[in-house]
Amino acid sequence: MNEQSICQARATVMMYDDGSKRWLPAGSGTQAISRVHIFQNPSNNSFRVVGRKQQADQQVVINCPLIRGIKYNQATPTFHQWRDARQVWGLNFSSKEDAAQFASGMTHALDVLNGDAGACPPPPRPPPNGPSAEEIEQKRRYKHHHHLLYHDMEISPDLPHLSCTNQSLPSFELSIHL
Repeated sequence: MNEQSICQARATVMMYDDGSKRWLPAGSGTQAISRVHIFQNPSNNSFRVVGRKQQADQQVVINCPLIRGIKYNQATPTFHQWRDARQVWGLNFSSKEDAAQFASGMTHALDVLNGDAGACPPPPRPPPNGPSAEEIEQKRRYKHHHHLLYHDMEISPDLPHLSCTNQSLPSFELSIHL
Protein backbone atom coordinates (compact mmCIF):
# COMPACT_ATOMS: atom_id res chain seq x y z
CA MET A 1 0.00 0.00 0.00
CA ASN A 2 1.45 3.37 -0.99
CA GLU A 3 -0.26 5.76 1.40
CA GLN A 4 0.56 9.40 1.98
CA SER A 5 -0.17 11.42 5.09
CA ILE A 6 -2.29 14.42 4.10
CA CYS A 7 -2.26 15.86 7.62
CA GLN A 8 -1.19 15.10 11.15
CA ALA A 9 -1.95 16.48 14.57
CA ARG A 10 -1.31 15.82 18.23
CA ALA A 11 -4.39 14.62 20.10
CA THR A 12 -5.65 12.21 22.72
CA VAL A 13 -7.76 9.59 20.93
CA MET A 14 -11.02 8.84 22.72
CA MET A 15 -13.85 6.35 22.26
CA TYR A 16 -17.37 6.92 23.56
CA ASP A 17 -18.62 4.13 25.82
CA ASP A 18 -22.39 3.79 25.45
CA GLY A 19 -22.67 1.72 28.63
CA SER A 20 -21.14 4.29 30.96
CA LYS A 21 -22.05 7.30 28.77
CA ARG A 22 -18.46 8.52 29.04
CA TRP A 23 -15.46 9.21 26.81
CA LEU A 24 -12.63 6.75 27.44
CA PRO A 25 -9.05 6.89 26.16
CA ALA A 26 -8.42 4.54 23.21
CA GLY A 27 -5.81 1.83 23.59
CA SER A 28 -4.42 0.26 26.71
CA GLY A 29 -2.49 1.76 29.57
CA THR A 30 -2.54 5.38 30.57
CA GLN A 31 -4.06 8.19 28.57
CA ALA A 32 -1.42 9.75 26.34
CA ILE A 33 -1.02 12.14 23.44
CA SER A 34 -0.93 10.46 20.03
CA ARG A 35 0.28 11.56 16.62
CA VAL A 36 -2.86 11.18 14.49
CA HIS A 37 -2.62 11.10 10.68
CA ILE A 38 -5.10 11.02 7.86
CA PHE A 39 -3.60 8.75 5.21
CA GLN A 40 -4.70 8.73 1.58
CA ASN A 41 -4.13 5.86 -0.81
CA PRO A 42 -3.92 7.72 -4.15
CA SER A 43 -4.39 4.56 -6.22
CA ASN A 44 -7.96 4.06 -5.01
CA ASN A 45 -8.62 7.42 -3.31
CA SER A 46 -9.29 5.80 0.06
CA PHE A 47 -8.58 7.44 3.39
CA ARG A 48 -8.06 6.29 6.95
CA VAL A 49 -7.29 7.82 10.32
CA VAL A 50 -4.33 6.27 12.12
CA GLY A 51 -2.99 7.31 15.48
CA ARG A 52 -0.05 6.09 17.52
CA LYS A 53 0.73 7.03 21.09
CA GLN A 54 3.82 9.21 21.40
CA GLN A 55 5.33 6.85 23.96
CA ALA A 56 8.08 4.30 23.66
CA ASP A 57 5.72 1.49 22.56
CA GLN A 58 4.08 3.64 19.81
CA GLN A 59 0.80 1.76 20.37
CA VAL A 60 -1.74 2.11 17.54
CA VAL A 61 -4.87 3.55 19.18
CA ILE A 62 -6.96 4.16 16.07
CA ASN A 63 -6.98 2.68 12.57
CA CYS A 64 -10.29 3.70 11.08
CA PRO A 65 -11.20 3.83 7.37
CA LEU A 66 -13.16 6.87 6.27
CA ILE A 67 -16.16 6.21 4.07
CA ARG A 68 -18.66 8.27 2.15
CA GLY A 69 -21.31 9.81 4.37
CA ILE A 70 -19.33 10.07 7.61
CA LYS A 71 -20.29 13.20 9.51
CA TYR A 72 -17.44 15.00 11.23
CA ASN A 73 -18.50 17.18 14.15
CA GLN A 74 -16.31 19.89 15.63
CA ALA A 75 -17.95 19.83 19.07
CA THR A 76 -15.53 22.44 20.46
CA PRO A 77 -12.50 24.20 18.98
CA THR A 78 -10.26 21.42 20.38
CA PHE A 79 -12.58 18.38 20.53
CA HIS A 80 -13.84 16.77 17.32
CA GLN A 81 -15.80 13.54 16.82
CA TRP A 82 -17.29 11.20 14.23
CA ARG A 83 -19.21 7.95 14.23
CA ASP A 84 -18.57 4.77 12.30
CA ALA A 85 -20.77 1.67 12.27
CA ARG A 86 -19.37 0.46 15.60
CA GLN A 87 -18.57 3.46 17.77
CA VAL A 88 -18.00 7.16 18.20
CA TRP A 89 -14.40 8.39 17.97
CA GLY A 90 -13.20 11.61 19.56
CA LEU A 91 -9.99 13.58 19.26
CA ASN A 92 -9.00 15.93 22.06
CA PHE A 93 -6.40 18.12 20.33
CA SER A 94 -3.37 19.68 22.00
CA SER A 95 -4.13 23.07 20.43
CA LYS A 96 -6.68 24.93 18.31
CA GLU A 97 -4.09 24.99 15.52
CA ASP A 98 -3.75 21.19 15.52
CA ALA A 99 -7.55 20.88 15.56
CA ALA A 100 -7.96 23.30 12.64
CA GLN A 101 -5.29 21.55 10.59
CA PHE A 102 -6.82 18.12 11.20
CA ALA A 103 -10.33 19.42 10.42
CA SER A 104 -9.03 20.79 7.11
CA GLY A 105 -7.57 17.39 6.21
CA MET A 106 -10.75 15.58 7.29
CA THR A 107 -12.92 17.98 5.28
CA HIS A 108 -10.76 17.38 2.21
CA ALA A 109 -10.97 13.59 2.64
CA LEU A 110 -14.74 13.63 3.11
CA ASP A 111 -15.20 15.99 0.15
CA VAL A 112 -13.25 13.56 -2.06
CA LEU A 113 -15.17 10.56 -0.73
CA ASN A 114 -18.50 12.31 -1.21
CA GLY A 115 -17.64 13.18 -4.81
CA ASP A 116 -17.25 16.93 -4.37
CA ALA A 117 -15.73 17.90 -7.72
CA GLY A 118 -14.38 21.09 -6.17
CA ALA A 119 -12.33 19.21 -3.57
CA CYS A 120 -8.82 20.55 -3.48
CA PRO A 121 -5.86 19.55 -1.35
CA PRO A 122 -5.84 20.77 2.23
CA PRO A 123 -4.08 24.10 2.71
CA PRO A 124 -0.52 24.12 4.04
CA ARG A 125 0.10 24.76 7.72
CA PRO A 126 -0.46 28.38 8.72
CA PRO A 127 2.70 30.37 9.32
CA PRO A 128 3.76 30.73 12.97
CA ASN A 129 2.58 34.35 13.09
CA GLY A 130 -1.05 33.44 12.30
CA PRO A 131 -3.33 32.60 9.39
CA SER A 132 -3.30 34.49 6.13
CA ALA A 133 -6.34 36.41 4.89
CA GLU A 134 -7.04 33.56 2.45
CA GLU A 135 -6.98 31.00 5.27
CA ILE A 136 -9.31 33.10 7.40
CA GLU A 137 -11.77 33.37 4.49
CA GLN A 138 -11.50 29.63 3.82
CA LYS A 139 -12.19 28.89 7.50
CA ARG A 140 -15.21 31.23 7.45
CA ARG A 141 -16.60 29.46 4.37
CA TYR A 142 -15.85 26.06 5.92
CA LYS A 143 -17.70 26.92 9.15
CA HIS A 144 -20.68 28.28 7.22
CA HIS A 145 -20.77 25.25 4.90
CA HIS A 146 -20.52 22.76 7.77
CA HIS A 147 -22.98 24.65 9.92
CA LEU A 148 -25.53 24.19 7.14
CA LEU A 149 -24.64 20.52 6.66
CA TYR A 150 -24.38 19.46 10.29
CA HIS A 151 -26.67 21.90 12.09
CA ASP A 152 -29.04 19.13 13.09
CA MET A 153 -26.56 16.26 12.98
CA GLU A 154 -27.98 12.77 13.31
CA ILE A 155 -26.04 9.66 12.45
CA SER A 156 -27.88 7.06 10.41
CA PRO A 157 -27.92 3.53 11.83
CA ASP A 158 -27.94 2.33 8.20
CA LEU A 159 -24.22 2.96 7.64
CA PRO A 160 -22.40 -0.08 6.26
CA HIS A 161 -20.40 -2.08 8.79
CA LEU A 162 -16.77 -1.02 9.11
CA SER A 163 -13.97 -2.69 10.90
CA CYS A 164 -12.26 0.08 12.84
CA THR A 165 -9.92 -1.30 15.41
CA ASN A 166 -7.54 -0.13 18.03
CA GLN A 167 -5.32 -3.16 17.44
CA SER A 168 -1.69 -2.96 16.39
CA LEU A 169 -0.96 -3.42 12.71
CA PRO A 170 1.88 -5.33 11.10
CA SER A 171 4.66 -2.86 10.43
CA PHE A 172 4.61 -3.45 6.67
CA GLU A 173 1.06 -2.04 6.42
CA LEU A 174 1.81 1.27 8.07
CA SER A 175 4.63 3.69 7.69
CA ILE A 176 4.52 6.90 9.65
CA HIS A 177 7.10 9.59 9.08
CA LEU A 178 7.43 11.82 12.13
